[in-house]
Amino acid sequence: MKTFHMTPEEFRRRGKEMVDWIADYYARVEKLPVLSQAKPGELRAALPAHAPEQGEPFEAMMADVERLILPGVTHWQSPNFFAYFPSNNSFPSILGEMLSAGLGVQGMLWATSPACTELETHVLDWLVEMLGLPGEFASSGTGGGVIQDTASSSALCALLAARERATSYATNDHGCDGRLVAYTSTQAHSAVEKAAKIAGIGRANLRAIEVDDKFAMRPDALAAAIARDRAAGKIPFFVCATIGTTSSNALDPLRAIGQIARDHRLWLHVDAAMSGTAVLCPEFRWTHEGVELAESYCFNPHKWMFTNFDCDCFYVRDRASLIRTLSVLPEFLRNKATESGAVIDYRDWQIPLGRRFRALKLWFVIRHYGIEGLRHHVRRHVELAQHFAQWVREDARFEMAAPAPLNLVCFRHRAGDAANQRIMDRLNASGDLYLTHTRLGERLTLRMSIGQSQTELHHVERAWARIREEAAGIQ
Repeated sequence: MKTFHMTPEEFRRRGKEMVDWIADYYARVEKLPVLSQAKPGELRAALPAHAPEQGEPFEAMMADVERLILPGVTHWQSPNFFAYFPSNNSFPSILGEMLSAGLGVQGMLWATSPACTELETHVLDWLVEMLGLPGEFASSGTGGGVIQDTASSSALCALLAARERATSYATNDHGCDGRLVAYTSTQAHSAVEKAAKIAGIGRANLRAIEVDDKFAMRPDALAAAIARDRAAGKIPFFVCATIGTTSSNALDPLRAIGQIARDHRLWLHVDAAMSGTAVLCPEFRWTHEGVELAESYCFNPHKWMFTNFDCDCFYVRDRASLIRTLSVLPEFLRNKATESGAVIDYRDWQIPLGRRFRALKLWFVIRHYGIEGLRHHVRRHVELAQHFAQWVREDARFEMAAPAPLNLVCFRHRAGDAANQRIMDRLNASGDLYLTHTRLGERLTLRMSIGQSQTELHHVERAWARIREEAAGIQ
């Protein structure tokens, strides 16, 4: 009887072809237009209106990948990708992801695959030591780490745990009463606002705290906002500090914010989504001074640590608060291991029930590169960014728009917003490189984010040459 399945023999053959295709893609990605030139609706118009009645050959699928899919891809792995933030990848990570897909584990409970849970716990404990994080974040104490999909989910989980702690765990039963107030800076990621909305805190009860001339949160403004809210009968309960804001890589002063949080019994969550990777290098650990005051912390290996999306490492000082907040135990999930209390069930550390074996790719990356190799690349990317920043400072037509402590350079042409928009649009349309922008001090600002796996000095030099070429046409 026909099974319609791909046979193991064909899978073996096609799998080898796919690995070859991926390797060839990385060999040619530098030559492809970085930003997709596709028009809205172009791909859908080229696809059949209805699904095929009969299965199609693998060759036809891959032909359509080349013909239809690649033109609609923005090449995040190009060494000429300088937009947003790094989302760098590596072959060990791809292989780990392949193994995860092949095993097909559903790791919601320890019992549903013990290796899925225990490897994750162990690798996240490795990272506590690798990053120089507080020992309380390790699983050997009262805390621990878990892999979330993104820093957005970490922010939501932290906010929920803080909400329950502040209300003696009554909010899960009765809902919010509108008195809880959370705080973050005007430069924080929009994920905090979304978390406040989802958690029932409400956007009106999230305070955006003013920043200083380096775009970092002002502790005095935070303290004043807390005092105003207390006087108004509100209950301050949560503050999110950022190490490396998306717009400008600003570094909030953790120690001062953390002390305020301790004094007022606020939960301090630290979002180090991209810049957390930097503290693999001891010389960059000054960026995290005061992190020991945090109740929770996260960073994204899927940004700057060669691990493909998605992979966010989320740590808590007190795992009991998080588990009590998120745990729901229906009968069909009950099992002896869970009831023994001797294991971790990561379903209680996140929003969804199901979870993939993400720890495999992170394990592969750490074991392949070692701490030495990871530090090498972080240092190299920072060095390239500092070269670029110096070139900006030396060109009278441009100015720095913010400090550049790590691998993001915010700069602009002195001719104003229209000139900067024109430079960016022309560069992106050329396909030679990809830049994105932000607004700092109400002025349009160009962002040069350096951190892709294959980016080298000559790519950065060529990008600067192209920027100067486009600037030459501005009067």
